[in-house]
Amino acid sequence: MSPFDLQGLTETLEEIKTKMEIEGFWDDHEEAQKLLKEKKRLETRVEAFTSIANEFSDVGVLISMAEEEDDSSLIPEIEEAYRSYKQKSEELKIKTLLDGQYDSNNAIVSIHAGSGGLDAQDWAEMLLRMYTRWAESKNYKVTLWDLQNDSEGGIKNATFLVQGEYAYGYLKNEKGVHRIVRISPFDSSGRRHTSFTSIDVMPELDDDIEVEIDADDLRIDTFRSSGAGGQHVNKTDSAIRITHIPTNIVVSCQNERSQHQNKEVAMKVLKSKLLELAIAEHKEKIDELKGDYSQITWGSQIRSYVFHPYSLVKDHRTNAEVGNVNAVMDGELDYLINEKLKQR
Repeated sequence: MSPFDLQGLTETLEEIKTKMEIEGFWDDHEEAQKLLKEKKRLETRVEAFTSIANEFSDVGVLISMAEEEDDSSLIPEIEEAYRSYKQKSEELKIKTLLDGQYDSNNAIVSIHAGSGGLDAQDWAEMLLRMYTRWAESKNYKVTLWDLQNDSEGGIKNATFLVQGEYAYGYLKNEKGVHRIVRISPFDSSGRRHTSFTSIDVMPELDDDIEVEIDADDLRIDTFRSSGAGGQHVNKTDSAIRITHIPTNIVVSCQNERSQHQNKEVAMKVLKSKLLELAIAEHKEKIDELKGDYSQITWGSQIRSYVFHPYSLVKDHRTNAEVGNVNAVMDGELDYLINEKLKQR
């Protein structure tokens, strides 16, 4: 169905409502929840179309009134109404580009500091804050699943879940190497440093998506949690590290309350990663994946954040630029994200 097919969206919505009225609808709770989720998604899309159509109509009415009454005092109101209409229509246009198989899913984001010691670890922590701020601006929920701090400063890596409609669709193109250029706060000589951090983004898979993983291909280790987590942390070996032996992919979780919960989350991350790899390599089965995927590929960076000698964020794939690097670090990422989506 075309994302602009309002009639088709409305008809599908009515079909779902009819199914919900059938006796025994709630007998299959899992199927019922899936339909409710789809109903909410369609209602949101239809409401967005209706709202934009109404705003467009309002602009036309205001223009007609100004012309009929030869009233130039309405011009500021017309301009404001048009700006609102244009902004909302642009947002909807971007959403129509989020039509990938998993674009509407939640996103699992992993951050890995590159070589460069404290500078790289500090940069990784800055990016964690940036994406958290961006998610909060979208009213998305962020859940930290794994965090490896360094005693001297910054973080070595972090994995977190971003929950919200189209979280993966928006964030999927953030995957890659991010470079920072600045005067290092850790260099007593005040020299300029360049550091790198890698971002990985995967869709959180729905429970009905099955990914078969041979238990013999897994090595599961327990260790003591080291991150924040109250009195429970550091008292038991509740943290879990899972290694997928054929690919050497390692995932871990330490922020849940029990070993069982941590294992469940770690397996969720592993399944998402393996499915993503299988799709990228056109493999029909997970067990066809072989090779070492544990190392970060330090290819050309996708984006540079320059703090010195000038202020600039540049996306090297789209050539989109933002002059206010501090605003971007505070989560104002929409322009950069949208320009990449529009590249289609």
